[in-house]
Amino acid sequence: MTEYPDPSGKPENPPAGPPPAGAPPYPYAYPPGPYPGGYPPPPMPYGDYYTPAPVAPRNGLGIAALVVAIIALVSSFSVAGGVVLGIVAVILGFMGRGRVKRGEANNGGVALAGLVLGVLAIVVGLAFIAIWVGLFKEVGAGDYFDCLQQAGQDRAKVQECSDQFRQSVEDKLTETRAPGR
Repeated sequence: MTEYPDPSGKPENPPAGPPPAGAPPYPYAYPPGPYPGGYPPPPMPYGDYYTPAPVAPRNGLGIAALVVAIIALVSSFSVAGGVVLGIVAVILGFMGRGRVKRGEANNGGVALAGLVLGVLAIVVGLAFIAIWVGLFKEVGAGDYFDCLQQAGQDRAKVQECSDQFRQSVEDKLTETRAPGR
């Protein structure tokens, strides 16, 4: 085969080094040598020496424990609010603390606060249960339920039981001390 010379008259390989004084600049866009900047090395299939990408902390359980504990504490006058939600807050608090110990989360204080407030909500909820049971017995609600059970489907007897219970509650709650005592 015959090779044809370049019609521009420029040599295929420019001379090494800078051009002589008065000579035209390099015939190519970049001077000879390695490509500037380079490319990163390809990833290694085993034993990657690159640092892993940072993972965002998983703080959801600690925050959920605190929120549920606050709701439980505010609604501790009811059984579901104080005791049940308090137990949920304690469980979430323990799970959040476990994530902190494993290094998956960084809000150990929030999870601990949720755990402590959850225990407090359980205690306050149990105290309110005792108060409700005492008030239930004080106003004679047990007698009311016995009366309703004996009345059965008789509407007149059910109404009589309701009237007796209402009168009992009014008497217990409006008791006043006699003058001079």
